[in-house]
Amino acid sequence: MWTANTNARRPQDWCNLILAVLLFFSPWYMGFVGDFLPTRNAWIVGVALAVIAVAALSAFAEWEEWLNLALGLWLVASPWMLGFTGNLRAFWPHMVVGLLTAAISAWAVWDYRHEPHATA
Repeated sequence: MWTANTNARRPQDWCNLILAVLLFFSPWYMGFVGDFLPTRNAWIVGVALAVIAVAALSAFAEWEEWLNLALGLWLVASPWMLGFTGNLRAFWPHMVVGLLTAAISAWAVWDYRHEPHATA
C-alpha cells in the first residue's frame, strides 16, 4: 500500500528510470559504442539505475535514493576517472544524465527528510 510519502517519490523515480534508459542507449544514439570504457560504463550504470528505480517504484526506501545519488555523482566523475574526457560524444551524456540523476535523487532525499512520515 502506498503512503503519502511514497506517492510523492513516484515522479522522481519515473524520471530516474527514464534517465537510466537514455543512458543505456546513449552509446548508440550518440555514436560512441566503439569506445569500450564509456560504453560499458553507460550500460552498467544504466542497468543499475533502472533496477534501483524499479525497486523504488515498487517499495520506497531512502537508501535507494542515496544509491542513485552516488551513481549520478559517479557518472559525473567517470569521464575523468576512466579517461574519456576527450570523447565529447561520451562525455556529455555521462555529465547530463549524472547531474540530472544526482539532482533528482537529492531532491527525493530532501523531500523525504522534510515531510512528516507515516506512522503505519
